[in-house]
Amino acid sequence: MSAARSNTHAQAVDAAIELFTRKGYEQTTVEDIADAAQISRATFFRRFRSKEDVVFADHELLLDAVVVLLGETRPAARGVTPEELENVDPYVEVCKAARLVFDHHVGQRETSVARHRLLQDVPALRDRELVTTHRYERAFTSYLRDTLPADTRHSTASVAFAASVVAVHNAILRRWLRDPDQDLRPELEEAFADLRRAARNPAGPTTEPATASTSPAPARTAGAESGVGTAGTESTADRAAPAAASTAPTRRVVVTVLDGDADPDEVARAVRDALGA
Repeated sequence: MSAARSNTHAQAVDAAIELFTRKGYEQTTVEDIADAAQISRATFFRRFRSKEDVVFADHELLLDAVVVLLGETRPAARGVTPEELENVDPYVEVCKAARLVFDHHVGQRETSVARHRLLQDVPALRDRELVTTHRYERAFTSYLRDTLPADTRHSTASVAFAASVVAVHNAILRRWLRDPDQDLRPELEEAFADLRRAARNPAGPTTEPATASTSPAPARTAGAESGVGTAGTESTADRAAPAAASTAPTRRVVVTVLDGDADPDEVARAVRDALGA
């Protein structure tokens, strides 16, 4: 990820975020960004196409990195023996991919914090933020359906786990963005472990398999703004995520999916129904 984020890319993204923060999103032009990044207008448009694209440019690289990381343990992966695939835990691999995004935010601290604040101030960017979040969820769901046993791969389990990982990641990332001096990595790891336990045994608590490795591959964990997809605006799923991230092993993880325009009564009713299931 760091290598893919070339000097030209980094200069343009960092310059754009700084200008948007200082001058305002609407007041900043493409020419302003190109001048600040010391690139031509033509180079800017070859790489980003628009002001909106440059705000989310790191996520395009992150999504590519996530797909590559997950692809290495898909059943059809080249160079991977059947014996190695037998030792793959799809739930762990999805958490590794989400951790890749978290580590990138932490590694690009100033840009991540500034982008987070920008998303709070510019409503026009929020639809794009939701699209980015759904792209991460789709990547995780697709991977799980390809790698989980046949009896679960086409069930709602893949969708539920992917959405839960994204929601928990974004909730913890948002807390870090508000106070980037804190180290929330251990809490993120414990929350992911809770989700894996619930996914493996929905009827009750269990323990992690002894062979499941939860350590990230150092070569892949570069140090988004926003989240898996993003952490700019707070969604219903994000507000519910702290409960999912509870460290108490006896608590259940409850996932409910609602339209973005659901009113509070619909949200409460859905949660009640899920808890009563």
